[in-house]
Parts: sequence; structure tokens; C-alpha cells
Amino acid sequence: MHSLTKTALSFNGIGRRCVALNRFSETRIICRGLTCTAEHGEHEHELYDVIISGGGMVGTAMACSLGLDPNLEGKKILLLEAGNKKVMDKVPDAYSTRVSSISPGSATLLSVGAWDHIMNMRCKPYQKMQVWDACSDALITFDKENLQDEMAYIVENNIIVAALTKQLENLSDQVRVQYKSKVVKYTWPKSHQVADAIPWVQVTLANGQILQTKLLIGADGPNSMVRREAGIPTVTWNYDQSAVVAVLHLSEPTENNVAWQRFLPTGPIAMLPLSDTESSLVWSTSHRHAEELLQLDEESFVDSINTAFWSNENHSELVETAGSLFRTALSVLMPSAGSARQLPPSVAGIGPKSRIMFPLGMGHASEYIRHRVALIGDAAHRVHPLAGQGANLGFGDVACLTQLLNTKHRAMQHLLEYETERQRHNLPMMAAIDLMKRLYSTNAAPMVVLRTFGLQATNTLPAMKAQIMAFASK
Repeated sequence: MHSLTKTALSFNGIGRRCVALNRFSETRIICRGLTCTAEHGEHEHELYDVIISGGGMVGTAMACSLGLDPNLEGKKILLLEAGNKKVMDKVPDAYSTRVSSISPGSATLLSVGAWDHIMNMRCKPYQKMQVWDACSDALITFDKENLQDEMAYIVENNIIVAALTKQLENLSDQVRVQYKSKVVKYTWPKSHQVADAIPWVQVTLANGQILQTKLLIGADGPNSMVRREAGIPTVTWNYDQSAVVAVLHLSEPTENNVAWQRFLPTGPIAMLPLSDTESSLVWSTSHRHAEELLQLDEESFVDSINTAFWSNENHSELVETAGSLFRTALSVLMPSAGSARQLPPSVAGIGPKSRIMFPLGMGHASEYIRHRVALIGDAAHRVHPLAGQGANLGFGDVACLTQLLNTKHRAMQHLLEYETERQRHNLPMMAAIDLMKRLYSTNAAPMVVLRTFGLQATNTLPAMKAQIMAFASK
């Protein structure tokens, strides 16, 4: 068994001249100031403290978060993005179909720089959410006290990325970014050094460039190459559903500060505010129905949306009677609890070429870390969009990992704390989302009655609703 002491270079070692020689493999790690190279035979490869693979919302946020942390000043950080630089000189007139619900906790993470850019471009806060069942009168509402504070913000994904990219421009001294950089191979360090082994993760790009890093962060999405090449097992399943997304034009201007979601037997349909006159549609349904919706003319598509939000065709007399009796009993026990039903706005049209669909599924990596590797965002977990938590879970990963590298950057084995903390948060959230999806995927009367009772009971318990909102807002 070979000792690692001859090749170990601490995460905190960048910034002073040092040489580490592997007595078994002639690998030299040389640092002069902030320039680090690894000499292996006749080749020199630049060495980084952190390489982030993937420059979407979560990967770019990770780069910004590390670059802004004063305790990580002097570290060499690189962001690799396979696509082009996302620049937005002016906000497009038309809204994008792909949006995210950004929680107050995520807004706090983005608040140093990027959030200001987002606010200067466009985002829409909402103060209330109403969720109701298409098979009964049961509903639940979530709102902050007296509607004074925002529950969350609806922001277009391309605006989030553009704002983070703009912030990175101001961090060029701390973070280097390489666009159009496709990774073709990762080479992992051996746990026990042998001849010709390297002590760091080696990243090979399509252009032949070879980089080395003490920590590789995989932010490369649900089909993560980092996760796959690291051999991290993943539990995945498809929902046999697709989401149809579109930009909706409302029939008349409204304050539009409510997020609406109705559970249909075929899947949830949500209408999220974008402005006083426009909203974003996320309609989860069967693949076949989704394809049919895409083929409809605009008028028929709009009619389908309004019917999905307003129709009571799935109601049954049995369920309505049981729900009414239970609601009456609750009103006697807690007369001031509960909340009044609101009616959603009607839709008059859709944005040009705004209808698209994409398949839905669930996925979770059994491990978020390996030796010198950490996964964040969709590379670690993928969820159904019904709760709007996908981006927030990823931004939570960013905040947690930054804090850990900030406070314990001398001992990379403490990455285990990142995995433990994030799985404690992510797994319950993912389980709740999956359970909700399955619970509402049937119109069988016994199940509808049970979920009607549950929804009505929860709606009369302000403390429970507050806990749900607090957990989701992190």
C-alpha cells in the first residue's frame, strides 16, 4: 500500500510556490503564485482547485458563489460550458416557455449581483398559491401573512442564466470560464497511487486540452457524464408523462399574483404569473395527450386549457357529499380556519410558437460524492415539476457546498457532510412530490375521498401550512 503523502497538495496550498513529487510515477505538481501545472512525463496540464462541469443555471450559480466567497479568494476555479456564452443585451419582447419558481432562499443565494440583474430584466413575484382537485371541491391555499411578502418568483430560465453570466464577467479575476468546451473523458485518481497514476481528476476536452482539478463538481444535468463516468448508481423511473409548456395571454389584465395548480386525473396543470396580462402554462399529461395538444389549433388549445381549469366533469355525487359533510365538521371544530376559493383567470390566447413538450421522470443519485467529485442540481436529483422545486433544490446544493468548501476546505473528505445534509433535505421533498403525483393520478372514488379529506384538513391547519411553506422556501 503506497503512501499519498508524497503527492498530496492541500486545497489551501495554491498561492505559494511548492513542488510535490510522486516517488512512484515522476508526476510533479508545480505551483508558482496562482499558476499551477502538473508535469507528467513530457506533458504539462494546468491544475485547478475546482472545475465545474456544466454551465446551466445551477453550474453557473456554483461558479458565482465560489467566486464571491472571500474565504476562497486565490483559489483557481474553472467553469466548463459546452454551449455558447448566454448574453442578453436587452430583454426579449416575448416571454420564454421555460421558467422556474425561485424561492426566497434561492433568491438570497442569487442576491449578490445576479438577483439585481434579474430584477432589472424581469421576474414576477406571487403572494399566493391555490391548489385544488378536479375530482372534488377540495382545495388548499398557501400565502404569506396578509399577502405582504412574496411566496416565490417566476423567472425565465434564460434570464437567470444571462444574469449569472453577467455576474461572472465581474468575477473574471476569481473564476475562469471556457465556453464551447465539450468534455470527452474524465480520468479519476486512484485511491492508492501506482506507477503512472495522477493524484487529481483529469478532464480531457474535445479540442485535446487536458486539465486537472482537486475537486470536480458535476452540474451537467440529468444525463450527467460526470455521474456516469464516476460510476455513481442512480435510481430513475419515467412517469409516462410529458409536460406541455406555453406562454398564455389572459382575457383581461389582472394583478396576477397567484400561482394556480389543478390536479386532473391525467396529471397536474399549472398557470404561473409572468405579468399582469401573461402567464406560463405547465401541463403534465400522458405522452399521447401532450402530442394531441401540440397539434391543436390555437383556439382549440385555449379552449382545452380553460376547460381543464374550470370543468367539473370529473366530480361525483358520492365524493361531493362526503366532502361537504367533512367540510361542515371542520368548520364547527375550527370556524375561523380555512381559506376562500378564488377563480383562476381565463385564457384568451397563446404566444407565437410557444408550445413545446418534454418527458417527465424522477431520478436520484445514490451518492452525491466520490473521491474528489461532487454532484449538484439535476446531476444529483431530478423531480416532477408539480411543486416547482427543481431549480430550488439545485440552488440549495450550491449554498451548502459553498459553505462547506468555505469552512472545511483543508479536508476534502468532509464532502460527506455535503451529501448527508443535502440528502436529508432532498429525499423527503422528492418523496413528497412523488407521493402527491401518484395520489392524484387516479379518479377512483375511495382514493378521491381520502385525498379530499386530507386536503381539506391540511387547509384548516395554518401551522402545518406554514411548515410546508418554510420547508419549500429554503
